[in-house]
Amino acid sequence: MLFNSLNFAIFLPTIFILHWTLAIRNNKKIQNILLLIASFYFYGSWDIRFLFLLIFSTLLDYFLGMKIFLSPQQATKKLLLWLSLSVNLGFLAIFKYFNFFVNSFTEGISHLGIHTSFWTLRLVLPLGISFYTFHGLSYIIDVYKGKIKPEGNLIEYGLFVSFFPLLIAGPIERANHLLPQFKKPRQFNYLQAADGLKQILWGFFKKLIIADNCALYTNIIFKNSNGYNGSTHILGAVFFSIQIYADFSGYSDIALGTARLFGIELLQNFSFPYFSRDIAEFWRRWHISLTSWFTDYVYIPLGGSRVSTAKKIRNVFIIFLLSGFWHGANWTFLAWGALNAIYFIPLLLLKKNRVHMNNVASDKSLPSLNEISQILLTFMLTTFAWIFFRSENLGAAFMYISRIISRSAFAVPQIENTRLLLVHFFIFFTIEWLGRTEKYAIASLGISWPKVIRWGFYSFIIFYIGMYMPTQETPFIYFQF
Repeated sequence: MLFNSLNFAIFLPTIFILHWTLAIRNNKKIQNILLLIASFYFYGSWDIRFLFLLIFSTLLDYFLGMKIFLSPQQATKKLLLWLSLSVNLGFLAIFKYFNFFVNSFTEGISHLGIHTSFWTLRLVLPLGISFYTFHGLSYIIDVYKGKIKPEGNLIEYGLFVSFFPLLIAGPIERANHLLPQFKKPRQFNYLQAADGLKQILWGFFKKLIIADNCALYTNIIFKNSNGYNGSTHILGAVFFSIQIYADFSGYSDIALGTARLFGIELLQNFSFPYFSRDIAEFWRRWHISLTSWFTDYVYIPLGGSRVSTAKKIRNVFIIFLLSGFWHGANWTFLAWGALNAIYFIPLLLLKKNRVHMNNVASDKSLPSLNEISQILLTFMLTTFAWIFFRSENLGAAFMYISRIISRSAFAVPQIENTRLLLVHFFIFFTIEWLGRTEKYAIASLGISWPKVIRWGFYSFIIFYIGMYMPTQETPFIYFQF
């Protein structure tokens, strides 16, 4: 079930009304059962077969977490931890990476003159498997390390793993943040719900107006690369860079806003990354929950930055390559990760990776010329890396880049009717800039305006979405991961 579908437009208000009707009796247990059933229905509406995989993974980690906590032997604890890691990562490997490894091995040995073929699996990648797998892994690892106690309530643990707003594309939650919220009685809070609706509205604007309209151009340019000159390829890369941000952060806004409707606060996943002044700041603001997950469960256990220079470089490459591989079974994602590691390492070695910890121009209306140049350079580097992310294979990526660095990069773009898209960009980035210090762009925008003007502004956004959203329904990019 897509957030931007008619089914969800019926599903969400129905569950909302039922949830708060139950709150009259102050019965959080029934509220949680309702949300769990709703979450299973939400997931099963895509493919009922994979609902059983989600349930199995949930039950496995629930019981293993209890066993790890109760076991007196450290060796037994470690064995149970590895059992969870093996099963969960095994499912991920089979569904997401098996064919990649088989095809890569076959292609590799063909260069040695050995030509053979191996059977591959015809499998559909379960929606959200990368996200709910990481939910379970963080829980098991935290229980093993003694950071948290295992959750004894199966309903509440199941809801932690499968809460429908975050189930398909995150954010990747932590047990110590989300589980306590399911344990508290929840009473309807008008201000929280209104804030959630505003965030949902802004998420839909980003998805339907910015991302989906960008997709109309990026899909054509990337799929017909040979038919366009270099300047058009530059536009295509820029459009995709904006598309993936608006698409994924738009999803996150809808997810966080939806959770607020039920009295739940999820982790912030984006913090205006395209206003970053270097790559290190970008990665503190982009897909925050994934970055922090790899930092806590991979980077720090490897020694983090408190090791020799050679190991620092190794650790950074491991993190970024894993991040790339997490996104998909393709060499393009590994190249994307490696390129970001190359961007990041000089900042780390020069100890400049934590220079920009505050919001850009936090005490000013406009950035300085130096800040503008830093933002533009960071955006250019990021956009170049996104070419690998978007391309179907490495050959297509290098072909795309070769067109950019040709003489035709200075020619007139071979794409028309972009004026309206540029208007969309102007409205979008202006509002994002004005709200860059908040959790989302319109959180406080206009809060001091007269009520009539403030509601006129929200009505304008709704009207704008209705006027300019594409008629074709486009899935969220991160649903494929």
